[in-house]
Amino acid sequence: MTETTMTPMLEGPVLVVGAGLLGASIGLGLRAAGLEVYLQDISPTVEAVAEDIGAGTRLDTLEPDERESFTPQLVVVASPPDIAGKLCIQALREYAPSPGYAGATVTDIASVKVQPLEQVLASDADASRYVGSHPMAGREKTGPVAARGELFQARPWIICEHDDARIECVRLVRALAVELGSFVTTLSAEEHDETVALISHLPQAMSSLLATRLQETPLYALGLAGQGLRDTVRIAASDPALWVQIFAANAAPIVKSLYGVREDLNRLIETLEDPLASGARLDLAQLMSEGNAGVARIPGKHGGVPTAFATLTVLVDDEPGTLARMLADIGDLGINLEDLRLEHSTGAPVGMAEVSVNPAKHDYLVDGLTERGWKVVK
Repeated sequence: MTETTMTPMLEGPVLVVGAGLLGASIGLGLRAAGLEVYLQDISPTVEAVAEDIGAGTRLDTLEPDERESFTPQLVVVASPPDIAGKLCIQALREYAPSPGYAGATVTDIASVKVQPLEQVLASDADASRYVGSHPMAGREKTGPVAARGELFQARPWIICEHDDARIECVRLVRALAVELGSFVTTLSAEEHDETVALISHLPQAMSSLLATRLQETPLYALGLAGQGLRDTVRIAASDPALWVQIFAANAAPIVKSLYGVREDLNRLIETLEDPLASGARLDLAQLMSEGNAGVARIPGKHGGVPTAFATLTVLVDDEPGTLARMLADIGDLGINLEDLRLEHSTGAPVGMAEVSVNPAKHDYLVDGLTERGWKVVK
């Protein structure tokens, strides 16, 4: 990495290429911080909607002389993975240094990082001004109408430095993440892709594979499904077009993770084919225990050591304002809610709210809610 004593501040203007959910959310967040933001998208409709919600100004609305002299400090490529590298190369060429202009720092926020980096390095563009990054944030909804300026707050933002990158460009991308409220983690592009293959791409694959099994499941059986199934297949509703690109771009690390899952599945299948065999139950217990151990390694609240909370279930009528009233009662009791999960009861106008609290507050909360007329299941 090229060294320099410069420590640039994010001052703008910022050009966001790709005005969908993430691009428009970046625009909203930067505009809220008082920065000048311009938008560019292959879809005029997406551009217009993003501008209408306040994410920035469409680049194509600039007058010809303004467009000619446009010199962004930072270009953020918020495009699908299959074209991220190409767009970064275009931006590096278009916003190259000139008299009085240091050239734009260019980052992409695609969910794979090796592919765009290799494409930039293989081109004739100035790779020293390119720094790949990836905010670990999103929503199940897509498009600029789903954008939120606070989308990245308290979320990880991975920065992938490379040997040719200028340190001031790395710092500028870091400033972008910090400005949007993220906390920064630095990984190499290879480390990034191996990491997301396991913590993001593999879960998507497993969820989709399980949901595929539901296509021929009788409707009466699906009507009995509880929250466990719903939680497990929730992300199977994700956009297939996007995930085809992600899987293709990060195939090798994903395959490596799938091989590991296949070994575990084969072990489980072999055990269940003869469940009465000597040692079969022990093997099943070991498999489940290994899963327990894996879950326990996931950081808990605020990134700290996982904490075992006490849970209770409250029956909540499916009527407007009921859940809000329950939350208000919990607040009036002076109890901090650690987690909340909702599950609807099939065929009944009632839901079940699973409330997680500090174990020391469990009995107090049960008594307090019961006194206020709530039906509590300990």
